[in-house]
Amino acid sequence: MSSTGIANRLLIVAMALLLGGCQGAWFVSLNAARAPADVELRGDLEFDSAHGLSLDVYRPLRAAHAPVVVFFYGGDWTHGERAWYRFVGRALAAQGLVAVIPDYRKFPDVAPDGFMSDAARAVAWTRAHAAEFGGDADDLFVMGHSAGGHIAALLATDPAWLAAAGLVPRDLAGCIGLAGVYLFLPEDSDDDDMLAVFGDDEPVQESAMPLGFVRGAEPPMLLLHGLDDDEVDPANSRLLAEALRAHGDEAELRLYPDVDHSALLFALSPSRHARAPVLDDLLAFVRAHPHAANAGATPTPPAGSPGPNAAAP
Repeated sequence: MSSTGIANRLLIVAMALLLGGCQGAWFVSLNAARAPADVELRGDLEFDSAHGLSLDVYRPLRAAHAPVVVFFYGGDWTHGERAWYRFVGRALAAQGLVAVIPDYRKFPDVAPDGFMSDAARAVAWTRAHAAEFGGDADDLFVMGHSAGGHIAALLATDPAWLAAAGLVPRDLAGCIGLAGVYLFLPEDSDDDDMLAVFGDDEPVQESAMPLGFVRGAEPPMLLLHGLDDDEVDPANSRLLAEALRAHGDEAELRLYPDVDHSALLFALSPSRHARAPVLDDLLAFVRAHPHAANAGATPTPPAGSPGPNAAAP
């Protein structure tokens, strides 16, 4: 590697560490609230011993055949850690869902195929172990914010990633994207972080673009975006929803006025629910979409009503 390349990589690492420290302090306030009494945390569960990767599971104490949500956090694919997102796990578990938050390797330690493989392994581990936490392996959703939304959506659209773990996208009951990155092209991108991760070669970028893989075999998707988002253009969610519908897939789009990139995620925190009905909308989606394996036994409830697999909150 050239000296310029080494310097660039060191700069990215330094920036990630600096930003990570600031963000870590910020997330302390979001996680400061007392955990709900009926939510249990099973932390530091290793799902990939080869790479030393672990995850946290948040479960309702009385969970039985509950829907399961694997949440991938954001951070420009370069930084972040699962401990920052306790407020997400607690919020979902308090409403009767089993929430799984895995770590994944970051750029520049790995290229995109590295963190995508990590994500697929986390989903496969969750499916194999869901029953141990009161979850239903057939009611498994993927969810993510920002870069994590990209990861979740790519798992749901490009079958190659889940295939390596013995699964297909339709094994998922659904995908929930919060301000995800679904479309990017070299000529349109002025985001240095994105270009550092995915490069400026169009075929390489297209190979990591969820929008380009839509073909009519995707699970139902819920796409949430704040209209004041100046980090990830809401057009990402609009265009993905349009592509899914054009191919006969089910896609729900929720756009929130006066909500920016971070506020969309922070609306899951108890102190910020009023900013946008993010939690209500994703709960309605999960409860209205039991996996096809279960849907035959009980009619799908209307949006907003408790589903047959939802544990009591």
